[in-house]
Amino acid sequence: MRPPAALIRTARGLWHCQWQQLMGGLAPADAAGRYRRPAGAFTALPALPANAAAAGGHVLIVGRSCPWAHRAWLVHRLRQLGGSIDLLVVEPDPAAGRWRFVEPFEGCQTLAELYRRSGDDSRRPATVPALWSRQEQRILVNESARLIELLDLWPAAPEAPRLAPEPQLETIGHWRQRFQDDINDGVYRCGFARNQAAYDEAETVLFRALEETDQALQLREQAGESWLCGPGPTLADVVLFPTLIRLEMVYAPLFGCSRLPLAQLPALWRWRARFYGLEGVRDTCCPEAWRKDYFGALFPLHPSGIVPAGPDLARLVLNELAP
Repeated sequence: MRPPAALIRTARGLWHCQWQQLMGGLAPADAAGRYRRPAGAFTALPALPANAAAAGGHVLIVGRSCPWAHRAWLVHRLRQLGGSIDLLVVEPDPAAGRWRFVEPFEGCQTLAELYRRSGDDSRRPATVPALWSRQEQRILVNESARLIELLDLWPAAPEAPRLAPEPQLETIGHWRQRFQDDINDGVYRCGFARNQAAYDEAETVLFRALEETDQALQLREQAGESWLCGPGPTLADVVLFPTLIRLEMVYAPLFGCSRLPLAQLPALWRWRARFYGLEGVRDTCCPEAWRKDYFGALFPLHPSGIVPAGPDLARLVLNELAP
């Protein structure tokens, strides 16, 4: 028997109020309902440590599902930094809303404990990525934009690529800022919008940026170039990839970013496949963890916690499927 209309109206009203409260804790917003990413803790670009080349002197802490950590993980792999920077993967603890270590690290059970040890405010969430110095016993930087810049300056093997070469710095900087504002943050502004107007605004900006990036890549392809800013992949490609590789898996179904399938942006589709094919990139992609963590942990957006089936990642990165 269908519930009475009055009961449905009351339930909807109560749920909306509760949803607003839950969203306030999950994702801060401005007065117009637009999501605003909170400030991080260790955001300044530090100097290159004197012991940067020392084996095991530093630890890069990442989480599989976090796109900001993914970009740092990518630079770690592309620049072959495993000899001097150990990689440590933390696991989500959705019930407590935190990251935890699989085994105690530096005497800490959770990432929050490590942040507190480094002097961070206990009221601020502890996020990934983070670069830990074993010698200084503190987190050096956790802002992913600054962290990948530092990792690009890190001592590496002669054959390791530089991802922000001097001749392309201006172009790389332009695209990095565009991707960060309109695409990387854009998918979250769609998913965490508090009202229809905020969502509409974010969604329009997101797909305009995707279409314009596709057009720019088409021009590069016509000139015989495979990458956006130069002859090889750069930090601009690095910051775009984690968002686009999650698009069909997470952001389209959960955040409402489904206006245009990526397969209808053929240059972006081919670019994504090329980047995925770079050595070491495949190992950083964990689609099962992405879907489990997003659908299972973001309760205000997906109260059931059911993890729906999704497309096979291998099929999404096959060039043969490109239009």
